[in-house]
Amino acid sequence: MDQFDLLAAGSLAGHLVECGAQATGGIFTDWHQVKDWDQIGFPVVSVGSDGHFTVSKPQNTGGVVNKGTVTEQLLYEIGDPAHYFLPDVVCDFTQVEIDQLPGDLVYVSGARGNPPTGEHKVSATYASGYRSTAVIIIGGPNATEKAEKTANAIVTRCRRIFHQLNMEDFTAVRIEVLGGDRRPLQERNNDLQAGPREVVMWLAVNHNDKKALEFFVREIAPAGTGMAPGICGGVGGRPKISPVLKLFSFLHPKDSFKIEIDVDGTVEQFSPPSVPTAEYLTQAYPASDSNGNGTNKLCNDIELPTGPFSYRLEELAFTRSGDKGNDCNIGVVARHPAYLPFIRKQLTAEAMESYFQTNFKYGKASIQRFEREIASDYFFHS
Repeated sequence: MDQFDLLAAGSLAGHLVECGAQATGGIFTDWHQVKDWDQIGFPVVSVGSDGHFTVSKPQNTGGVVNKGTVTEQLLYEIGDPAHYFLPDVVCDFTQVEIDQLPGDLVYVSGARGNPPTGEHKVSATYASGYRSTAVIIIGGPNATEKAEKTANAIVTRCRRIFHQLNMEDFTAVRIEVLGGDRRPLQERNNDLQAGPREVVMWLAVNHNDKKALEFFVREIAPAGTGMAPGICGGVGGRPKISPVLKLFSFLHPKDSFKIEIDVDGTVEQFSPPSVPTAEYLTQAYPASDSNGNGTNKLCNDIELPTGPFSYRLEELAFTRSGDKGNDCNIGVVARHPAYLPFIRKQLTAEAMESYFQTNFKYGKASIQRFEREIASDYFFHS
């Protein structure tokens, strides 16, 4: 239990395969290069006694195993790559090397481990009211405007009922219009001002009282005869009411847990081996200033060349997003070290907050940026 480098290596091997095809081309940035999704192979790790291992997949299966797929999965849900907290080890993945071998095979080495903390990560859930979602297809000219007006009218009808019955208001209302135009490209180009001919109205509401959402459910159908023309019916029929379970994540001292093992009806107390513990302070790199200047040693503050071209992030980097507990994170791997200064200048904490601001309308986002070097590759983690 005190062989922390081996514990970190084993944890990394498990981390790479825990989500199945995510390491073999699933949700890969270069998804268009991945063949045979219909029979994609799951990853296989072959681990040596020194903690080094290979990642492959069964022969004659779809998907792909390469440096990009494995590096993306390395960054999945880990937060600070220098301090990935697990119950028995704190992993340091900043020295990991991922080498491409012939075929669908990569070699992984360099995981390091440090003593664990004295706490467990705990995720609990609690009841927080009820939720219902109505999904309606609306067609015809000005479909977007019709969907928005329909959704707002339904919400207004419900609020009028709540007021008459002295009930509280919705705790949350979310209106989205999902639009798509399946006509041939030439027809769309000749009729850009008309907008999509068919959209999906997505109306989700929350309330503390289940009875209130029963009124909401009954107020959806009247829209078909009393509101916008072109309503083609609801997806899935009448909306359902579901309890809302929210996540609460926290740290709890390990010594306050009692561990019992039940084997065939025999219950035994288990005391884990005693190992040293440590406290860690994870430090994200500060957000860049308005000129894109930061303090990271990997990129000197230089005047970057400019030109008439612009690039999507996926053209310059591999990316992978995920969540751990109550944190969401995004890993970004520069496809070449020369791209790193440009990515670093644009991908600031402020830029991320601005891009995702509509996701944070019910609370303030706290965004940290970690910047690390892995062998000859570079990556961000936000």
